[in-house]
Amino acid sequence: MNLFKKLSPFYNLALLYFIVSFVLRIVLLFHPITQSSFTFSESLKIFGLGLISDLFVFIVSASFLWLYLIFISNSKYNKPYGYLILSGFIGLLIYVASGKSIFDEYGGALPKIVLIFISIKTFLFSILLFVPKKRDKIRFWLFAFVIFLYVLLILQNAISEFFFWNEFGVKYNFIAVNYLIYTNEVIGNIMQSYPVIPIFSALFIITGIITFFIIKKSKNYIEEIPTIGEKLKITAIYGALLLISIFAIPSLAKTENSKNIFVNELQANGIYKFYLAFQNNKLDYFKFYKTIPNNEAFALLKQQLPAISGQNTLREIKDDSIEKRKNVILITVESLSADFMKMYGNKENITPFLDSLAQKSLLFTNVYAAGNRTVRGLEAVTLCLPPTAGESVVKREDNKNKFSTGSVFLKKGYNVKFMYGGDAFFDNMQDFYSGNGYQIIDKSSFKPNEITFSNVWGVCDEDMYNKAIKIMNVEAKQNKPFFNHIMTVSNHRPFTYPNNKIDIPGDIKSRDGGVKYTDYALRQFFNQAKKQSWFNNTVFVIVADHCASSAGKTELPLDKYRIPALIYDPTSKPEKCNKLMSQIDIMPTLFGLLNFDYQSKFFGHDIFESDYKPRAFIATYQDLGLIKDNVLTILSPKQQIKQFQLELKPDANLSPEYQIHYNEIPLKAENKDLINETISYYQSASYVLKEKEYQLKDLSLTTKNAKLYAKLR
Repeated sequence: MNLFKKLSPFYNLALLYFIVSFVLRIVLLFHPITQSSFTFSESLKIFGLGLISDLFVFIVSASFLWLYLIFISNSKYNKPYGYLILSGFIGLLIYVASGKSIFDEYGGALPKIVLIFISIKTFLFSILLFVPKKRDKIRFWLFAFVIFLYVLLILQNAISEFFFWNEFGVKYNFIAVNYLIYTNEVIGNIMQSYPVIPIFSALFIITGIITFFIIKKSKNYIEEIPTIGEKLKITAIYGALLLISIFAIPSLAKTENSKNIFVNELQANGIYKFYLAFQNNKLDYFKFYKTIPNNEAFALLKQQLPAISGQNTLREIKDDSIEKRKNVILITVESLSADFMKMYGNKENITPFLDSLAQKSLLFTNVYAAGNRTVRGLEAVTLCLPPTAGESVVKREDNKNKFSTGSVFLKKGYNVKFMYGGDAFFDNMQDFYSGNGYQIIDKSSFKPNEITFSNVWGVCDEDMYNKAIKIMNVEAKQNKPFFNHIMTVSNHRPFTYPNNKIDIPGDIKSRDGGVKYTDYALRQFFNQAKKQSWFNNTVFVIVADHCASSAGKTELPLDKYRIPALIYDPTSKPEKCNKLMSQIDIMPTLFGLLNFDYQSKFFGHDIFESDYKPRAFIATYQDLGLIKDNVLTILSPKQQIKQFQLELKPDANLSPEYQIHYNEIPLKAENKDLINETISYYQSASYVLKEKEYQLKDLSLTTKNAKLYAKLR
């Protein structure tokens, strides 16, 4: 019986969560958006299986409470243990405050957060150690704070689920995950949409009242701190329940299989669905966006890609000229905004090599990145399809055996590799590229003597390029052309790189320094490449993965998606192309320049073909945009559509093709043709992925290269 009382913090909070979940389901059941009736068996699923699932979810989320309670003790303050522990805290505090800790490598707010946390822990431990007479009172208020925090989170989550249902008619999904990424926009929207101050005032008052009663029923835990034996029993009980919960939660989620979507959503646990949104990265286009009949969508798409037929994008690409079997090196440069380059108005001279190389290349002056993260850029140049709602295909579970640029090269008999100076496990790159037939060279492939500098993201760009040169020298002797896709890492926070390379020190962590070192490393790579036998038979494609920042005053600020792109062939004359184009067009255009005959499923287009119609795709995780005819059309969840007239903000110092800033003025009258065209692109792209029409039919190509990759590992 005494042990049961010791568990009171757990079961009192569990009871609160159970009651709140029950009330929330009642409220959502009768919400105006829940336009459905339910049978008795469906009601049992909602309130039976749903509440059981809630209980198991609470057990998992109570792990932090268990961790806090299990370390409450008086013995740790006894001599000499108390002084040893305090010394450890002080040492850790000095380490983090030094500015040279591992947390500083990540940059941003993380070092400050860790420093504040350790400072508080050190301060509290010191008080509890040196002022034993106040220990019980301080411990009581700490206990009260932890309980208050749990109560607050339980109630806050219920309110969040209600408002999310009020907006979308479902429990949490990937949009909720997206809200955590775009916090400025979300907080601004909440402040303007709801009476925030009254709601949160009431929330804190109610939280305080509930906390008072729970503490009253649970304070025996700190008044009579459990013995080590009792703590072991508590841990055993909690561990067993935790183990059961880990298996029970996904099993119960599988019972959410009713044909009535509202039954599934009401039965589901919001927290677990939020977790699944992180894992699955899906946002169903057909559920949340404006749609048209599929046959109409593909008919409109056929006007842009005339060779397609039916509800897929398969078509024959023919060229009358002799195929050029040249090596291809694709370099996607981390976070390289167009306005970092001199031609787009930058006066800091941070890309001197790229500025000079652009004058010797086929330069594309009007290219837009598909998204605002690396995985979106990789998806764009690898799969050449518009950015679909939710997370990039790179990070989805169904990301293998896709029709890709790599598969085109493989069918042509090329060696195909993806090279990355960091751990390819990051952002699911390893799973995606190996699953699509690429051999992978990443940091794990480097010998110790091949690494001269590295940070949290991986080896510096120079090390990556040196490794690439070695590999390509071996490949050049195999009598097969190669296609190597290199992803850079140095132009990324914390912007650390080797010192004494450029005139901006690497240890001051400067964005300009990151850009300039990236440019410097690229120059060194070309200097080495020119000395190799394969250089004159190689085409170099250089394009940014995305811009350095995506934040702006509008949903999709055009200047935050404008990127540099060029194709350099040592045997070709320089040329400039000012056509509006998308990141997904880069590789199909290259294939055209190489005179490739191939079957294509790409949405990307060779921009030098006579039937190319200029347009570009830009997107976040949920806002899907099309730029065409000086109009930006945006599709958003809840079937929302916005259109903006693009009005150039001229810069007298720049040539017209390098102007990147536009005013986005809401259209007074909607352009239905552009709306339907935008829908046709994004709907058809979502359709071919969902129906597996974008799969590679000849799996032997990817399987063969996957085996080679396994040997390399």
